[in-house]
Amino acid sequence: MLWSFIEKLSIYGIQFVIGLFVARILMPSDYGLVGMLAIFMSISTVFIDSGFSRALIQKQERTEIDFSTVFYFNLFISAILYGILYISAPYIAQFYHEPQLTLITRILALNFVIQAFTMVQLTKLSINMDFKSKAIINTFSVLLSGVVALVMAYQGYGVWALIAQTLSKTALTLFLILFIKKWVPKLVFSLDSFKSLFRYGSKLLAAGVLGTIINNLYTILIGRFFTAKEVGYYAKSVYFTNVLSATATDVLQTVTFPVMSSVQHEEERLSNIYRKLIRLTMFAVIPCMIGFALICEPFIRLCLTEKWMPAVPIIQWLCMARIFTPVSVLNINLLNAKGYSGMVLKLELIKAPLIIGTLAFTIQYGLEAVVIGQAIVSFLCFFINAYIPGKMANYGAFQQMKDMGPTLLATAGMTAAILPIILFVPSDLWQLLLSIPIGGSVYYLLSLAQKTDEIKEVNTLLYNLINKYFRKK
Repeated sequence: MLWSFIEKLSIYGIQFVIGLFVARILMPSDYGLVGMLAIFMSISTVFIDSGFSRALIQKQERTEIDFSTVFYFNLFISAILYGILYISAPYIAQFYHEPQLTLITRILALNFVIQAFTMVQLTKLSINMDFKSKAIINTFSVLLSGVVALVMAYQGYGVWALIAQTLSKTALTLFLILFIKKWVPKLVFSLDSFKSLFRYGSKLLAAGVLGTIINNLYTILIGRFFTAKEVGYYAKSVYFTNVLSATATDVLQTVTFPVMSSVQHEEERLSNIYRKLIRLTMFAVIPCMIGFALICEPFIRLCLTEKWMPAVPIIQWLCMARIFTPVSVLNINLLNAKGYSGMVLKLELIKAPLIIGTLAFTIQYGLEAVVIGQAIVSFLCFFINAYIPGKMANYGAFQQMKDMGPTLLATAGMTAAILPIILFVPSDLWQLLLSIPIGGSVYYLLSLAQKTDEIKEVNTLLYNLINKYFRKK
């Protein structure tokens, strides 16, 4: 968990800092052009993986034949998808009324072909719980690709700086994997292995495709009914809120699935891990999302300049929408670890009408109405995602929310400490410099006063780290 957290913190931290400089140079419309392609990129990534990564992790006895079979299948699918996107590029450009998207789509789609070479190797690292190597590989690839984007942005390449960042990151990941962890697939493709893995992975593939389409409907319709600049505001707002929420989500997705899978037949141990992770997750995520919603106005004005200020209310509502995302990931991971991939698909089908209906209703009232609806839907989907896993572990949505009580109380105290600073301190810089340490200190002290299990866990972790890395020296 620690190495995965270091990896994600490094990745998002580097992307965050470099992204600030790049966003000051580029225009919102540049981000909008890339954002319009988000659904095609996301769906293609899901198809390349085809649920096989999680199928390999969930399977208890894997062979080199399994890994080789998945490797060659990924290459085949990536070539097919590239061909489809290459042919479809003019129609995508026509749909969005943006002629530039023809060439952009064809170049950006090369990312899938490169990505197909890395998926099995990264999966092997997760299976072996070698998160240290993953941290090294991903951190260096993000750093170097960020430098490429920054240089190209300063040179005036506009949207191509963002495209170069994506392609160079995947290419660097492949190079570092080959350098650090040498693995050569066998010249074999087993139909029996494919069928065995696909029985589990196909349901995750269907759920992944459905979930990706639904989640990206926001970008599709915003891109269709609003301008590229407004898509840019939305895309950047999603990025900023994901930096916080997705750090927790990605760590949990990466670490907890192999951990839960390894103890899938030990019911009591699995249940205890599940409960502890949910409480710790909300302890970290709730104050981060609420805190960022409070300080985002001075942050955006100071770091990204006035041209990005229309994104502020969008960011604030998306912070509310992202609060329950990491917990939903944990609930879904419990089902995946137990091998209930079909149930994951059913949950996606149940949520689809709610998400689509809310989006269809709110799109006519403007972009802010869309993100308000997204926040409401996210809260309702938390109950849907928690229902079956909650019954399995006797820890349902209402019990999970009850355990959030101390965290919510400490967050309320943090909010009360930050609001006067935001309202009465005139300088944006001083608002940030005062709000973050004061708000964090108040949250920590209020958690300490309540003597929650989560603060005990955090203190124990900090004590062990200090003891391990400093006292020995």
